[in-house]
Amino acid sequence: MYILIAGVFLLSIVVFEEFYLADIGGYQMARTVLMAVRYSATPVIVAMVLYTLQKKTRWFIFIPALVLAVINVISIFTGIVFSLAEDGTLQRGLLGYLPYIVAGLYGVFLIYVLYKRSNKLYTEIIPIAFLALAFASGVFLPFIFGTKFAQIFCTTIMIALFVYYVFSIHQLSKIDPLTGVLNLQAFYADSAVNQEDITALISMDMNGLKKINDTLGHAAGDQALVTVAECFMGELNSHQAIYRIGGDEFVIICRKTPQNEVEDLIRQIQEKLSKTKYNSSIGYSYSVDGKKPVNEMLRESDENMYAAKAKYYSDSRTDRRRR
Repeated sequence: MYILIAGVFLLSIVVFEEFYLADIGGYQMARTVLMAVRYSATPVIVAMVLYTLQKKTRWFIFIPALVLAVINVISIFTGIVFSLAEDGTLQRGLLGYLPYIVAGLYGVFLIYVLYKRSNKLYTEIIPIAFLALAFASGVFLPFIFGTKFAQIFCTTIMIALFVYYVFSIHQLSKIDPLTGVLNLQAFYADSAVNQEDITALISMDMNGLKKINDTLGHAAGDQALVTVAECFMGELNSHQAIYRIGGDEFVIICRKTPQNEVEDLIRQIQEKLSKTKYNSSIGYSYSVDGKKPVNEMLRESDENMYAAKAKYYSDSRTDRRRR
């Protein structure tokens, strides 16, 4: 985050210097160099954000941004992306819209990653939407308000990054640091709010975690939990939230969700898990009238989950104590 803030701050200086030179006239070469930096900076900044967010992301996330930077440098001498007329006005070359396309694609991918990593709650979606709006403004508004919007864009991105940073810090008290899902504290807090909206609880317990820890090590066990949690999170909507309430135990709160949708959700989770080398026992409790106490629903969903787990170990003929 410190590097990102420093990057946006330096970008602001570059933009200010570029427009200052435009106002006083002349300095064509210096302006084109500054323009090359400005057009290259946003994709690099977004790539840095993606690199820190995605555990599976490698350095290749920077390749499109670096290719664009090279093209922008070439444009200083060829005008293939941009050039300056004798009167100092901007002229777009054959690839004049390429910086906006690359920046837009990076922005879309970033918002997609943030959304997939979220728990689909409105409290998380709103900051993500604000960040999306900030990046979208830098792609589209220059064509409405002219090139001087770039000066506003730097401020907008700085504010958006700061807002999301503050939001992320706030979320740390609610998020399980390993899996990224909500934690036990958040479950107690959320299950106590608007209980009449809670129509179902889904209990899930991973199978075979002890064997993974004992034979492959705890790092492998942690990776298994992360993979399973990602399968759970990927199927939720804004009316559902997932919590890690124990070592390998998870609970999903479903609000205003019909029973057939709850069963569809369980099937989707099981299908997603079937594509991995892990599996989980799942049980649920449904409240027809929405008046069943949460603690009773949790007891019922746990009982159904433990019944599914007993069947799993019985069918596999495995000693549960070793699993």
